[in-house]
Amino acid sequence: MISENIKSQKQTNRKSQNWKCIKAKSMSLTTSDTELLVQFRNPVTKERAFTSIIKKYQEKLYWHVRRMVIEHEDANDVLQNVFVRVWNGLENFREDSQLYTWLYRIATNECLTYIEQQKKRMSVPLDEVESGLSNKIKADSHFDANRLEWKLQLAIQQLPEKQRLVFNLRYYDEMPYEEMSRILDTSEGALKASYHHAVKKIEDYIKNH
Repeated sequence: MISENIKSQKQTNRKSQNWKCIKAKSMSLTTSDTELLVQFRNPVTKERAFTSIIKKYQEKLYWHVRRMVIEHEDANDVLQNVFVRVWNGLENFREDSQLYTWLYRIATNECLTYIEQQKKRMSVPLDEVESGLSNKIKADSHFDANRLEWKLQLAIQQLPEKQRLVFNLRYYDEMPYEEMSRILDTSEGALKASYHHAVKKIEDYIKNH
């Protein structure tokens, strides 16, 4: 089981991010996904519906992407690609899964595509890419190697890409394994095992650094 220190750190991280959410509820946040999809398929309300969908999910998608690529500018670039794919594909969305599951799948694939492009561009092995992500964290002006939240971030970057995705979705987004299975096209049993191994690696890293 993940340590109480790391659990409490999640609450701290969430509070530091949630200040952006303290705003009046817009119509886009209260309109159901089904209704938004109906509006999107109507040429008269298509653009307004798309804007509402983005407003409804952009913060969750941003942090999902940001945790993988680390830097704000990179996260924004990836997110723009996500929104383009959503706009192009939403017309054919079959609704055999929830909208947010479909959105997360697109965001996840765009993250992996971006990381793969970075590896090819730099012509370096994966461990050096992960080292580069850690260096981006250390370059933050608020970085303090003695604080748990920074140790946690560095520990997460030591995980393989897929394991990092599993940990982030379960730990930060508190996503059920059933939904994660649809997004990552992996069995629930494999996801549970991956999360368990990720937690063990993170706890070992924190203990030794």
